[in-house]
Amino acid sequence: MKTVKQIETPCEMPNGLQWTDEGLFVMDQKTDNVYVVDETGKLQRTISTPTANGSGITVGGGFLWTASNGNSVSRPSRSTDTGLGYIYKLDIQTGEPVDRFRTPDGGGIHGIEWDDGKIWVTAFQPTAIYLMDPSDDYKIVHSFEVPTPRLHGLARVDDGLWCAHTTDNVVIKYDVDSGAELDRITMDEGDAFIHGMSIKDGELWYGDANFAGKHNTAVVGKPEIGIIKR
Repeated sequence: MKTVKQIETPCEMPNGLQWTDEGLFVMDQKTDNVYVVDETGKLQRTISTPTANGSGITVGGGFLWTASNGNSVSRPSRSTDTGLGYIYKLDIQTGEPVDRFRTPDGGGIHGIEWDDGKIWVTAFQPTAIYLMDPSDDYKIVHSFEVPTPRLHGLARVDDGLWCAHTTDNVVIKYDVDSGAELDRITMDEGDAFIHGMSIKDGELWYGDANFAGKHNTAVVGKPEIGIIKR
């Protein structure tokens, strides 16, 4: 087994993770709330958001950023649901929207990751990872295509960018300049399926949202938060 549970999940569908000095921010795909927990899993606070069918999450520039797919299949519709893929910029204390921008391919959105003032964003058409600049009207400043489908959580490290590919249940480290594959961890049979991802003290944390998606694959029957071991 390469996935090792660490804490109890604060929600039913932990689809996005982001470690910060405050704690672990968890994006719940079901309620679209963000739950902040400490290292033991104890709930510190809950943030309501306008996100719909929330997936990725990141923190940077003093704000909370969430990946919103526009329509939720896990809760009743709300007046704030847009039906479109957006990345939301939110007040980190209240969850109130400050700004938002469309996904680079106009479709759904899973992984996002703050990187020194810019944001990495996954896309599906084509399967690619984009670097966007919030200070320049969210302009695309770099991108690279990847061959492995269903891109999900992202985690930036000094020598690359880890990306979870949920259906194949692998995490791949890419060179941020060329997009070349630098490393790969393939989960074992029976492991959790990697949705959200974040890094803390050199260890990759994962969230398994226990959500099969439209292809009805990649579930083990329970949500989980833990660490990937090699």
